[in-house]
Amino acid sequence: MSTPQETDTDFGWALFAVVRRYRHRTDELVADLPGGPRGYQVLLGSQQIGPKSQLALAHYLGLDRTVLTYLIDDLAAAGLVERRPDPADRRVRRVELTARGSTVLAETRRRLRGVEDDLLAPLTPAQRESLRTLLHLVATSEDTAG
Repeated sequence: MSTPQETDTDFGWALFAVVRRYRHRTDELVADLPGGPRGYQVLLGSQQIGPKSQLALAHYLGLDRTVLTYLIDDLAAAGLVERRPDPADRRVRRVELTARGSTVLAETRRRLRGVEDDLLAPLTPAQRESLRTLLHLVATSEDTAG
């Protein structure tokens, strides 16, 4: 096996290859959630940013508001999230995880972490944590490209 220095690995190619392998192994783990992978992202986003408006959640997840509305409808029908009035503005509905949604999210995250650990097996535990930390930093940084 050659090292990245020997093959001059392209960042885009490597990122796409990892995402493709990850999605191939995880899609079935989230298939039972309303919306599948996108539904999982809505649950996770709801936990990460707390009770926020649908618009704020759409921006955070990079989803179209209309798509998010349908996802939230399905997740609410399954008892995983609720829309509640915002105390500061009654016109706004906040999206909140239910107790059942928190439980389902925790179990799904546990199963996904197993896939992540398998996928990242070539790395040491410290390298895995560094990769996760660095990816999170890049993912949450502001887009300065314009």
